[in-house]
Amino acid sequence: MTFPMTEEQALIRQTVHEFAENEIAPRAAEIDAMDAFPHDIFQKMAALGLLGIPFSEQYGGAGSDYNSLIIVLEEIARVSGSVALILDAHSSLCCEPIALFGSEAQKQKYLIPLARGEKIGAFGLTEPQAGSDAGATRTRALRDGDEWVLNGEKIFITNGTVADVLVVTAKTDPQKGTRGISAFILEKGTPGFRVGHEEKKMGLKGTATTELFFEDCRIPAANLLGQENQGFKQFLVTLDAGRVAIAAMALGLARGAYERALAYSQERVQFDQPIADFQAIQWMLAEMATDIDAARLMIARAADLRSRGQRFIKEAAMAKLFATEVSERVCYKAIQIHGGYGYLQDYAVERMYRDQRLCAIGEGTNEIQHLVIARQILGR
Repeated sequence: MTFPMTEEQALIRQTVHEFAENEIAPRAAEIDAMDAFPHDIFQKMAALGLLGIPFSEQYGGAGSDYNSLIIVLEEIARVSGSVALILDAHSSLCCEPIALFGSEAQKQKYLIPLARGEKIGAFGLTEPQAGSDAGATRTRALRDGDEWVLNGEKIFITNGTVADVLVVTAKTDPQKGTRGISAFILEKGTPGFRVGHEEKKMGLKGTATTELFFEDCRIPAANLLGQENQGFKQFLVTLDAGRVAIAAMALGLARGAYERALAYSQERVQFDQPIADFQAIQWMLAEMATDIDAARLMIARAADLRSRGQRFIKEAAMAKLFATEVSERVCYKAIQIHGGYGYLQDYAVERMYRDQRLCAIGEGTNEIQHLVIARQILGR
């Protein structure tokens, strides 16, 4: 089975490839070293229409499809994992649930400026006691007249510090367990809402990863996203698509590391010949290329199913599991091919190795993906 790109998708790939090479690649090492959110690049992506790729033009998007978002994420991650994750959290995790479950009024108020890049989005799900067990959410939301009152905290929230709009989850009926969780749209500056410190991370340092705190935080009743107590189902749907997106990011990092290792192997001379002439290096390159090709096909299959409105839970989990493990193998071999130079921050493969590590943790750990796949094939 093949998944040929449409003419529009091919043009998007070429456009984003050139943008990534000219605007992001020269800044990638600096973004990592400075450990700071690249606001200027976010605005350039907005000007290019990348922040609303899969959303209708009616709501400020580019009117393209989900496959195109996957293409964009791969091309950007190829040069910077940080920038790719910023886009993923904004588009796939914040805009997506508003587009899927939001009312017309919510789409007009929030999705349009988000898709245009006039505002930055984030998604608040994870809590200190609710990581893989997302149903263990402790953040509470109580109805008080025309408002909801939120109390609790979130952790590991990408774009948290800079976000203007956030989609967050909270328990609205604790007695119902996962059937008592709802989702809400929250605006920056809401009284009772504050952002904690930015985490210092192993990789993806250009992203702002923060805590969120809600202390008698009052939001309008109209900011309930979708139906009350349907939040758990909503974020499972959101995460299915998010897994394909994080797989595309992992693929981009693998591809970037592979391309650099391929070029280096033909430039580096040892024993009077390029190291690419040695079988040990050739076998590593062959394995890297094969892994990347296989991962791309799995991602394309999951994205295709999603675009056609078909069930893709298993395929999304498989793509995420395989692509993230491929990314680790490929980035490891890229450093090995570079030898001692690969261990230096002067070479991009060192950064890519650090950046890819989160891909096996975010959007559901790979251990959870095994569980999801097993349940699907066993029909449970």
